[in-house]
Amino acid sequence: MSPLLAALAPDSSLVAILYIISFSLFIIGIKQGTHPTSARRGNGVAAIGMAIAVATTLALDGIGNWGIIIVGILVGTIVGAVASKRVKMTEMPQMVALYNGLGGGAIALIAWSEYRHWVHLGDVISSKEPVSHTFFLDFENLSIVVSKSLQAVAEVPLEVMIPTLLAMVIGSISFWGSNVAFAKLQDLIPSQPLALPGQKVINAILLAILIVGGVILGINNDVLDLNEPLFIGMLVVSALLGLGVVMPIGGADMPVVISLLNAFTGLSAAAAGIALDNTALIVAGTLVGSSGTILTLAMATAMNRSVANILFGGMGSTSGGGGGDQEQRPYRSINAQDAAIALAYADSVVIVPGYGLAVAQAQHTVKEMADELNKKGVTVNYAIHPVAGRMPGHMNVLLAEADVPYDQLKEMDEINPELPQTDVCVVIGANDVTNPAAKTDESSPIYGMPIIEVDEAQQVLVLKRSMSAGFAGIDNDLFYNEKTAMVFGDAKGTVQDIVAELGNL
Repeated sequence: MSPLLAALAPDSSLVAILYIISFSLFIIGIKQGTHPTSARRGNGVAAIGMAIAVATTLALDGIGNWGIIIVGILVGTIVGAVASKRVKMTEMPQMVALYNGLGGGAIALIAWSEYRHWVHLGDVISSKEPVSHTFFLDFENLSIVVSKSLQAVAEVPLEVMIPTLLAMVIGSISFWGSNVAFAKLQDLIPSQPLALPGQKVINAILLAILIVGGVILGINNDVLDLNEPLFIGMLVVSALLGLGVVMPIGGADMPVVISLLNAFTGLSAAAAGIALDNTALIVAGTLVGSSGTILTLAMATAMNRSVANILFGGMGSTSGGGGGDQEQRPYRSINAQDAAIALAYADSVVIVPGYGLAVAQAQHTVKEMADELNKKGVTVNYAIHPVAGRMPGHMNVLLAEADVPYDQLKEMDEINPELPQTDVCVVIGANDVTNPAAKTDESSPIYGMPIIEVDEAQQVLVLKRSMSAGFAGIDNDLFYNEKTAMVFGDAKGTVQDIVAELGNL
């Protein structure tokens, strides 16, 4: 073997060093991604780490099929670059769900490919044909197997079979579940829970089938050709389970679901890395899986619910809810001029952004309003709820795009104690995360969920198109609070009118 090939052997020191550098850059990138001022740089650092990991893997001795690899890289690069450039800020959650699903699907296909590799190896040994040079093939161990019996069928080591099965199952669930999340967020299918009669029982049966199938494949890991239909069958069952788990979950829980599916994709990647003995894939997958799990638990805590409750007892739809008699309840409505006067003569203002702000793409206009208020000596902060929007950190990303100073972004626990001393709260597109029913109505689906307690402020302005229910499908008691004034209209247009009026005061 030439010195170059020896240096690029999977178990060489050079490869190990390059992988260590790559996942070190992953960690640095994640760390820098925790602050808006360094997030862009963190993405770049992590991208460099990924480039090193990919280049190292492609340079390993034994890689083949260069035509397919190059075409795949080109197609993926073009599609990813064009899609990322064209995606609207309001569609970012859908894109995150879609990209995450593609990662899970890729891992599932890699697991299937790895299983096919062992099936092919068994065919080669059984037919007494010379063993060809194959990627991730341990020649030393293979020679022992051949010398024992050329008639023997290749046996998949359990340390390879088990992670391969896990990668296939979890990756497939993540792919199909993420596709459902994408379709719900994109309004391709209804956002409300969709489930077959006895869906939980069906899901339990599908899970039992996967467990039994995995045990059978683990026990009979030396009869690969006969077991391949079972492997493919498990791939299909995993897809059905992914659909069956996410379809019954309502749109209000999508931020948590996206975070959880992201963790699933990471875990499947780590399992694939173990099966392929690829250090970079193991570490990268573990980072994604652990961070996604931590974020999922944090968001579930912010909703005062368990992950199990979200998965198996998700809350409602975008329609219906408590809106049936809402027109009979009295509420107060004012125009943009009145709203501007209330804001101009306040000492402190807190803006609570929500998905409606993203839909209207009003983040830059809201920043202009805050700047006008700052000129008048008004202190402006933003209250950020962990599950506001349609994905984790949605509001932070939205406001960062408008160059809102980071120190003005206040998390829920930090801002709530300040609200009783706040003169005016401006709620723009946020609904469920400001609903006082979470504190007062034990029959409400969101009872117990921590909220931005805007009802504690001296005055509340709600910028909204109508009195319709939020994404959870329940009426918002805040709209009828005596402190609240509704300002109807498109969020961007309404804020523009308020900015104009502030300029005249």
